[in-house]
Amino acid sequence: MSSDHVNVAIHEFGGNGRPLLLSHATGFHGYCYLPIADRLDQQFTSYALDYRGHGATPCNDDWDGDWFRYGDDALAAARRIAPDGGLIGFGHSMGATGLLMAAHREPGLFDLIIGFEPIVFPTAMPDDGGDQDGPPSMVEGARRRRPTFPSFEAAVDNYASKPPFQFVDSDMLRLYVAHGFRPSPEGVRLKCDPAHEALTFMGGAGHRLWDALPEIDTRVVVIGGGDGEGPAQIAPGIAERLPDCLFISQPDSTHFGPFVDPAGTADLIVDLTAGLTTDLTT
Repeated sequence: MSSDHVNVAIHEFGGNGRPLLLSHATGFHGYCYLPIADRLDQQFTSYALDYRGHGATPCNDDWDGDWFRYGDDALAAARRIAPDGGLIGFGHSMGATGLLMAAHREPGLFDLIIGFEPIVFPTAMPDDGGDQDGPPSMVEGARRRRPTFPSFEAAVDNYASKPPFQFVDSDMLRLYVAHGFRPSPEGVRLKCDPAHEALTFMGGAGHRLWDALPEIDTRVVVIGGGDGEGPAQIAPGIAERLPDCLFISQPDSTHFGPFVDPAGTADLIVDLTAGLTTDLTT
């Protein structure tokens, strides 16, 4: 159970080995990362959570976009999966932020967090004067997102025909639709309501985890893509502020990297966790 009496949905994907928690990006859900988990079943027992308002986890009507409540969700999931610690976390975008928030509150839970482009903006961005609203294009894009389709197949066909989904792994796209929509009188409807997604984007620039990054003692790997904007632009700065962190640049990747190349992402997780007894900074 998380804060506000939210019961966080946790999906067990099976496998053999130490526990791995997969933590999803805004607007998605845990099942999107099953193509990654399937490739890790000899190294890990994989789990994924759904943050409040996403997938199978409900959200209270009075939620105000406070990202630290997402941190509560990540912490609740981590405690249930590995109450004695030893957990590996892989977080994507907002999901990476949630894991960092959880590690800040309870450092002993995680042996390693791998964060693909966390959303942790500097307290006062140089161009925005400290504005706490999220990127206008992302907020408005979420508000305008089409919430319904006549069928699951119609949703898959629609997304597959245009960016960014036309570039993602086909299995991931089908999982996104199968577990991200529910039957409705119109056909199928998004579980993550566009208004909830917009509120999440608005809150992404307002939390102040940036100030707490130097207090996070957990080992972290921060991965940044190559487009040089938004999350990719701030990723190196996040890594610099974390006390025990390795930064990895993937110049050919975008913010959708884990969805475009789940096999490569799984290989990277294996590589990064193979040497947990060594110093990441050497």
